[in-house]
Amino acid sequence: NFWNAAFFDKETSYLHFPTFHGELSADISFLFKTTASSGVFLENLGIKDFIRIELTSARVVFSFDVGNGPLEVQVESTVPLNDNRWHRVRAERNIKEASLRLDNLPVATQEAPADGHVHLQLNSQLFIGGTASRQRGFRGCIRALQLNGVTLDLEERAEMTPGVQPGCPGHCSSYGSLCQNQGRCVERATGFHCDCSLSAYTGVFCQTELSASFKPGTSVRYTFKEPYELTRNSSALPSSIYSDTTLRGENISMGFRTAQSPALLLYVGSYYREFLAVLINKHGEKASSLEVRYKLEGNRDADVLRSSSARNLANGQLHSITIRRTTHMVSVQVAVHSGEEFWFESGDLDPHLARLASLGFTGCLSVVQFNSINPLKAALLHPDTSPVIITGPLVRSNCGSAASANPYAAENIHHISDRSGSVGSGQPLVNAIRTDSAVIGGIIAVVIFVVLTGLAVAARYLYRRKDTYRNQEGNTVKQEDSPDFPFNNQTDSQNLSSQNPKEYFI
Repeated sequence: NFWNAAFFDKETSYLHFPTFHGELSADISFLFKTTASSGVFLENLGIKDFIRIELTSARVVFSFDVGNGPLEVQVESTVPLNDNRWHRVRAERNIKEASLRLDNLPVATQEAPADGHVHLQLNSQLFIGGTASRQRGFRGCIRALQLNGVTLDLEERAEMTPGVQPGCPGHCSSYGSLCQNQGRCVERATGFHCDCSLSAYTGVFCQTELSASFKPGTSVRYTFKEPYELTRNSSALPSSIYSDTTLRGENISMGFRTAQSPALLLYVGSYYREFLAVLINKHGEKASSLEVRYKLEGNRDADVLRSSSARNLANGQLHSITIRRTTHMVSVQVAVHSGEEFWFESGDLDPHLARLASLGFTGCLSVVQFNSINPLKAALLHPDTSPVIITGPLVRSNCGSAASANPYAAENIHHISDRSGSVGSGQPLVNAIRTDSAVIGGIIAVVIFVVLTGLAVAARYLYRRKDTYRNQEGNTVKQEDSPDFPFNNQTDSQNLSSQNPKEYFI
């Protein structure tokens, strides 16, 4: 119902519905967007009575007549209303007053006459987007139209009405900013959705980060192109076949949390034995810092970028890094700090990388992105259909969240097999603090229950003694002759006590 909309492309176009029955009360709400400065949203006429909502310049006007003369409520906006963005209108009317709300502006109200007619008597059809005279029609979109809590199906009526189209184009112009983290807004006839295929995030608005806890022996390998797939239907030379697999430029972003140093976070290799490596390393007495290592085409040795910062990145806290390279220009940003200084060294470090890879990685990686590839997302959400190879237990967790203090804590966990890559339902990791809290809470609940039960038993005992005392005082009354005592034995007296509406049991 929220996206049920109609597009009026001419001033003479309109939709019509059965007569609106709001004799004593009316509650009308809808959203609109337009590039026109004026137009009638809604109108319903009677012999003398009427009800109408219209746009006039930067004002929305709600007017009606129940036999006492026209009554008008209006709200004026401080910004243009023909900006082709969605605006919300809600108009209400009862026997005491009428009110009008526009977006988040203050509500305008108008009291009804103290003595006069109160019934709104209408007999014509309800016109949406125009009037019976086909004058001052509305050009634009109306959606989510509700009258007294009932949603009018604008799309169904628009499909059979010339000059009116079901749905409304241009949702992304209003709501495209809701798609976060490189999510792409895609138009639909009845709304929009966020395409997260190029984002390392997931969720309705690409807002949910994807993290995984790694243990020694865990790795994710994403294969860009297999050589046999490239050569199978081609007679070209290898130099042209693999020209697209060279490291021409990179745009890398990822988050990590670890206490391990040294540790290899990311490794990208190409057919030409080029590589890019991102790692945490410790040099002498310095704290563990970030290193970025490149070996590009035509270079015998690898270039190393080392941070000059004394900050320790292997401290178990969440850090985020962004690496961008175009040809021979590299920029590196760690967390939200700018101005991080890096300096170059040269040397053949392939054996060192091999040793780091053999150590494995213990910690957390989140929202890993390499150009348009999201290898961690593919491994966690689409292990069967993506070109990924998972080795060891890969555990999805919320460790990449900034609010997570424990890098190995996990609320929603899926274990991914290193062979089949299928997703299973693993047991969640138990946090000791949560367990203690649960035990303490259970003990407190039991104590409260025991106390309340004791109070209930005592209250019942005292009340029954009081009731017995009253019965003894009334022995001189013949119960069988009194309409106030319809029960005449001890058992029935107990039944009477149990039916007393003033007695409650916990």
